[in-house]
Amino acid sequence: MSNWEWSVLCKDTVTGDVLSSCFGSGQAQTYLQWMLNAWGWTLKVALLALVVALLVGSLVGIMRTAPSRAMRWFGETWTELFRNIPLLVQIFLWYHVLPALFPVLKTAVPSFVLVVLALGFFTSARIGEQVKAGIETLPKGQRYAGLAMGLTLPQTYRYVILPMAYRIVIPPLTSESMNIIKNSAVAFAVSIPELTQFAQQASEETSKFEEIFIPVTIAYFVSAFAINRIATWIEKRVRVPGTVGVAK
Repeated sequence: MSNWEWSVLCKDTVTGDVLSSCFGSGQAQTYLQWMLNAWGWTLKVALLALVVALLVGSLVGIMRTAPSRAMRWFGETWTELFRNIPLLVQIFLWYHVLPALFPVLKTAVPSFVLVVLALGFFTSARIGEQVKAGIETLPKGQRYAGLAMGLTLPQTYRYVILPMAYRIVIPPLTSESMNIIKNSAVAFAVSIPELTQFAQQASEETSKFEEIFIPVTIAYFVSAFAINRIATWIEKRVRVPGTVGVAK
């Protein structure tokens, strides 16, 4: 440990000189600044993908519990399709294959958006399973009660079923939110400038692997831990008395 050179984080990424400030000056950029920018990209990819996953996963979970056989079939097909194909393969499909089939994607859609969709759809299959489990945990009488009060089926889901189901599945949703932070690392494979790509490039440029990968590891941990604490706080605030969350 005595040979570790932590000043590498304060070096100019172009000249390699150690700067007086780790945040650079003028046009100079240090490796610490580069890492913080990459951390921002990681959070951006993860949070946007989480929004996509929650919206699509909720819809898939609803479809898997719907009375319509066609909707149940579509929900199950979506789940099995995105759950059983490795995430890295899905990233490459979105980044290389789909733009070749639909050239408009090369010019109209930034590569960053394609990665967000790939990660969001992959996670939506898992969230759909959890939303389905949360809905099926509720007594069926709640759906019938909503319909008996004159609500339509979509209104019953919106006002009666989903508010209860979401509260039950917060623990597994917390795990998925933490996983999406970690899974965002695959974005480096298509040149998104996030933390893993930074760690790979910076460690090769400086030959300081410990000094680069340890801060990156801490950044991932802090991100996932922050989501865990926020979700735990929300769970305590909205937990339905007498209910037990779906197992993680």
